[in-house]
Amino acid sequence: MASLYIKDNETAELAAELAARLGVTKTEVVRDLLRRQKAELTPSVSVPSMRERLDAWRKAHPLGEPTGLKADKAFFDELWGEEPD
Repeated sequence: MASLYIKDNETAELAAELAARLGVTKTEVVRDLLRRQKAELTPSVSVPSMRERLDAWRKAHPLGEPTGLKADKAFFDELWGEEPD
């Protein structure tokens, strides 16, 4: 566990004043402010929704042009090399 010693009097006084006003410790004041600053500096990563991912995939992989062929049992039987009924 590392300690933080604030050598600057103005900074220490500001932390003490803010802690007193908020009813918390100086440690809590410093920790909360550092967390806020870190969060502001950390770029937020937006995770696309499933709908957005599917839309992007569909755009990248469009369907082919219609062939006009009827996709019925006979069509699939022919694809598999089977004799029609």
